[in-house]
Amino acid sequence: MPVWLLAVIVPFMSAPAHAADSRRLPPCPESPNCVSSQAGDSAHYIAPLAAAPDPELAWRRLKAALGALPRLRVVEEDPDYLHAEATSRVFRFVDDVEFLLDRDGGLIHVRSASRTGYSDFGVNRRRVERIRRMLGP
Repeated sequence: MPVWLLAVIVPFMSAPAHAADSRRLPPCPESPNCVSSQAGDSAHYIAPLAAAPDPELAWRRLKAALGALPRLRVVEEDPDYLHAEATSRVFRFVDDVEFLLDRDGGLIHVRSASRTGYSDFGVNRRRVERIRRMLGP
């Protein structure tokens, strides 16, 4: 019986909490392997993606950009929330990449975080900036 409970609990704990209802993405841990546009500290903060003047078009463009990235797959999608998993090429580490559409604010909030380890050597920040470049001005 304890093994069965572990099999049910562990996968649930490793995935990020769904944020569409709260309008907030999960906070970053203290470790330097996470960036978020909703972070309150400069070490973890990254600017949100622009969604103005047409949030629906920006959301569609984001989904198309994510589809073009290697080793990234969307695992959950709602009208204003998207969760993807990015797998590293060599060691197969999985990072969680989340987006939250703020139609009224003309923004797409973003969070990219490693599931394991302490430092990500800037991988999550570079991933978000790559997505920003793909979306263009």
